[in-house]
Amino acid sequence: MLRFSGLINVTTKSFSLPVTTRINTTSTWRFFSTTSNGIDNLNSIRPRRALFYVPGSDERKIHKSISVGADCVVYDLEDSVSSSKKGTARHMVIDALEASEHGKAEKAVRINAVGSGHELDDLNVILLSKRLQAIVIPKVQSAKDIQFVSRMIDSIAIESQRERIRLIASIESALGMMNIKEIVTADPRLDALIFAAEDYCADLGLVRSKSREEMLFARQLIVNAAGAYGLQAIDLVCVDYQDTEVLNEECREGKQFGFSGKQAIHPDQIDIIQKAFLPDPADLERAVRIVEGYEANSQKGVGAFSLDGKMIDMPVVKWAEKVVARAKAGGMVIPETEPKKDVSTEKKK
Repeated sequence: MLRFSGLINVTTKSFSLPVTTRINTTSTWRFFSTTSNGIDNLNSIRPRRALFYVPGSDERKIHKSISVGADCVVYDLEDSVSSSKKGTARHMVIDALEASEHGKAEKAVRINAVGSGHELDDLNVILLSKRLQAIVIPKVQSAKDIQFVSRMIDSIAIESQRERIRLIASIESALGMMNIKEIVTADPRLDALIFAAEDYCADLGLVRSKSREEMLFARQLIVNAAGAYGLQAIDLVCVDYQDTEVLNEECREGKQFGFSGKQAIHPDQIDIIQKAFLPDPADLERAVRIVEGYEANSQKGVGAFSLDGKMIDMPVVKWAEKVVARAKAGGMVIPETEPKKDVSTEKKK
């Protein structure tokens, strides 16, 4: 069992760090460049189809988390841990982080909200981990929440780890929605946005319905903001965790809206979510042909070109690159395509 001491003792009000040189931690979702190498440039995505929460004070569930197979395992120090168990949970979580590689899963921790009075103790412990890869910041309402955690990383985290740690902001209130632009541009470490449905509905006094129509604006705002600034968007939790029909419907809808993944609270949800957020095989095959067609035609100085009788220009190429990138990140086999006879053509203006 690992234990850590000699932690930095600061308070939120007095905590102030000088401006530091920012490391290059731009989200890999921003690397959809069509200027060179095509598909080969799309390998470095950190997938988050299923973002699975594990209560940080539950030893049995922590042990089981090693084999769940989610893209991202999030050890929770916030809502699932009572105030009396916060201290114990912090040490259980860092022990879990250090004890296992968890296969290919991203290892993350959800800290307590900035301003809660618990966040500094959380960060003082987890930032000493050699394997922490992401921090989920709950109840984000302004850029300051993101910047505070990022500065703590610069101050406390092991130097070799600082470039690896990314931030995921959970948007849970009307104020967070109103400040969404300043939040998504707050810090280069920010990698993804989460929509927290239950807290959002509680904040506005909304009544949850099976149609989820009351959350339509908020969900699409999250997707739009994430897409505008090259971030991932993670959709709401399916609270009916025993109803696979509801889960499948929510996954289908979330994918259609443009979310790249979904939160999970039960191991049985993980496989369903991760399969649902993979590209359709037919879409993937077409996307590969589009990217390869773009490469071949751009070498000839051809801009827009024709494929299967349809005009292909840059917006379509960008869509295709994202499909291929998500497929690779999800472990799908990229199909080999045979060139079809089709006339390439300059786009007429």
